[in-house]
Amino acid sequence: MSADQMSVGEMLAATVPMARTLGLEFLETTAERAVVRLPDRPEYHNHVGGPHAGAMFTLAESASGAIVLAAFGDQLDRAVPLAVKAEIGYRKLAMGTVTATAALGRPPAEVVAELDAGERPEFPVNVSLTREDGAVTGEMTVVWTLRPHS
Repeated sequence: MSADQMSVGEMLAATVPMARTLGLEFLETTAERAVVRLPDRPEYHNHVGGPHAGAMFTLAESASGAIVLAAFGDQLDRAVPLAVKAEIGYRKLAMGTVTATAALGRPPAEVVAELDAGERPEFPVNVSLTREDGAVTGEMTVVWTLRPHS
C-alpha cells in the first residue's frame, strides 16, 4: 500500500514506533476530530493498576498528531508539523481502556493563511482522555506549528 493510500492512522502506526509499541488503535481521523484508543494491557499499568501516565501522554499526543496530519497533510510539501509544547492534567483515575479525542483549537484555513503569509503558525490541539464509562480522566493541550521548509 502506498503512502497516499494509507489512512492517517495507518501511516502513524507505520512510521511512529511508539504508536506501534503501545498498540494504539486509530478509530477516527478527520480534520475535525481524531479518536485513538489505548488498549488495556498489564504491561502498560502503573502502581495502582491503570495505564501509566506516560502511556496516557503518548496516547493524547498521538491523537493530536493524527488530527494535525488529517487537517494539514496537504501542506507537507512546504512545511513540517512539529509539536512545540504540551500540557496535561490528570483528573480521575484511569482504569481499563482509555480513549483520546482530539480537536483543533483554530480553524485550519486561518492556520494555512498564516503559512501563506510567510509566517510560522502555531495552533493548539485540545485532547480529552476518557474511560470506557465516559468519565474524563485527563485533558491535554498540545501546541503545534507548521515550520516552513527552508
